[in-house]
Amino acid sequence: MRILLATAFALFAGLMMTRVFKYLHLKLPDVTAFLIAGVIVGPFCLGSTKIPGLGFDSMEDISQVAFLSNVALGFIAFDIGNEFRLAQLRQTGKTATVIGIIQAVTATILVDIALIILHFIVGADVLPLPVAITLGSIAAATAPAATLMVVRQYKAKGPLTSLLLPIVALDDAVGLVVFAVSFGIAQALEGGALNVISVIVNPVLEIVCSLVLGAFMGTLLTVLEKMFFSNSNRLSLTISFVIMTIALASVKITLVGGVTVSFSSLLVCMMLGTMFCNLSEYSTDIMQRSSKWTAPLYAVFFVISGSQLDLSVFRYPVIILIGAVYIIVRCLGKYIGARLSSSMMHCSETVRKYLGVTLFPQAGVALGMVVSAQSLGAEYGSMIRNIILFSVLVYELVGPMLTKISLERAGEITTGATDAQNRARFEKKKMPTA
Repeated sequence: MRILLATAFALFAGLMMTRVFKYLHLKLPDVTAFLIAGVIVGPFCLGSTKIPGLGFDSMEDISQVAFLSNVALGFIAFDIGNEFRLAQLRQTGKTATVIGIIQAVTATILVDIALIILHFIVGADVLPLPVAITLGSIAAATAPAATLMVVRQYKAKGPLTSLLLPIVALDDAVGLVVFAVSFGIAQALEGGALNVISVIVNPVLEIVCSLVLGAFMGTLLTVLEKMFFSNSNRLSLTISFVIMTIALASVKITLVGGVTVSFSSLLVCMMLGTMFCNLSEYSTDIMQRSSKWTAPLYAVFFVISGSQLDLSVFRYPVIILIGAVYIIVRCLGKYIGARLSSSMMHCSETVRKYLGVTLFPQAGVALGMVVSAQSLGAEYGSMIRNIILFSVLVYELVGPMLTKISLERAGEITTGATDAQNRARFEKKKMPTA
C-alpha cells in the first residue's frame, strides 16, 4: 500500500507542478514539470523524510513501479507507429531515413573524438578508453517520450513535426546497431577479442526479430478487432495487445555459438502501431481514444523518470567534467548531423535550422544501454552510469523546453492557444443564459 500511495502522490505532485508553472508564468512544457516533481518526490528530497506516501524512500521503491515505465514506453512507441502510415511515408520516408541515420552516426563520431582526446588529456585512470567509446555509442540515442509529449501538448503540426517523429522512431534502430558495434570494440579493448557475433549478428537479429514480432502482433490485432462492434471494446483489445507485446518483447533466447534472440520493446511496439494503423479501418478513432487513455500513464512515467535521477553524481567533479563534454558535443553532433543531412535532402530552411535542436532529449533508450554496459565491469559500468545519469538530468529538464521553443519558432505551435480556448469555454459556461 505504501508504494501505491507514493505513486498516487507522485502523479498528484506532477499535476500540481504544472499549475505552479502556470501561476509563475513559466512557459515550459508539462514534461519539465513532471520531471521536476519527480526529483522532488524522489529519494533525495521528500523521499528522504521516510514519511509513508510522501515520496519514494529509495531506488528499490522506484524499481517496484518500474513496470509502469515499461508499459508507458510501449504505448509511446505504439503511438509513434502512427507516424508510419503509407501516405506519410511516401512523402517523408526517404528523407527521415537518411536524416535519422546521419545525425545519429555524426553524434557518435563527434562524441567519440572528443572523449578520446579527453582520455589522452586527463589520463586512462580518469577516463578509460573503453568508457569513452561506449559513451560515444550511447550518444546516438534520442528519447521519443519527451518529444511526443511536447508535440501532443501543443498539438504541433507542420513539416518539421511530420519529419521529427519518424526520425525519433528510427533513432532506436540506428542507436541499437551503433551501440552494439561500438560496445563490441570497447569490450575487445578491455581484454577480450573482437566478437563478430556480438558486434554484428546479435544486433541485426534483434532488429529483424523485433520487426517480425511487431508485424505479426499488429496483423493479429487487426484481424481480431473485426470481431467487435464497439470502439470501446476495440480500445480494450488494443490496450491488452500493447501490454501483451511489451511482455513478449522481454523474452530472450540464447542459441548455440553465443547467438541471442532478443527484442527491443520500442521497436516491437512501434511496428505493432505501424501495422495496425495501415491495416485497420478503425485505427484513426482507436488512436485518438488511446491518446486520452494514456495521458495519466505518461505523466506517471515522467514523474518516475524524474525520481530516478541520481543527484549524488554532483559529488564527483570528474563526472561533471566528462558529462559536460558529452552533453555539449552530443548536442553539436545532433545539430550538425541534422543540418547537413536535411540540406542534402533539400528540406526547407526552417527544418534545417530547428530539427537538430528537437533531437537533444535523451532518457529511456540510453538508460537501457547503460544496463548492457555494466558487463564492462563494476568500475567502468558505474562511471558510465553516473555520466549518463548526469546528462539525462540535464537533457530531460532542458530538452523538452528547447523542443517546444524550436517548434514554436518554426511556426508549428501557438503558445497558450490551448489554455486560452479552455478559459474561453469556462467563461462561456459561467455566463447566465437569457
